[in-house]
Amino acid sequence: MPDELRSPVKHHLVLHRIDPEQGIRRFCSLMIERDLFGTVRLVRNWGRIGTTGQELVEVFPDEIEAGQALEKIAVAKRRRGYRDL
Repeated sequence: MPDELRSPVKHHLVLHRIDPEQGIRRFCSLMIERDLFGTVRLVRNWGRIGTTGQELVEVFPDEIEAGQALEKIAVAKRRRGYRDL
């Protein structure tokens, strides 16, 4: 795909937090996708590493708003000790 057709929005981000002393082994996956009808969705998946975890899907009017929501969640997770994978 040519660069001018690519979206400036980062579409997939995986974060993890591992702290053996506290017994914490968690992940958070954030992904922006379009469904078959063209709807922009932010899919959040989180839980303990090694499990399927939980999933939440939010619908947005466009990629830009979905990207802003993704970044807002990522900032909050990083503040809580999560790191980019």
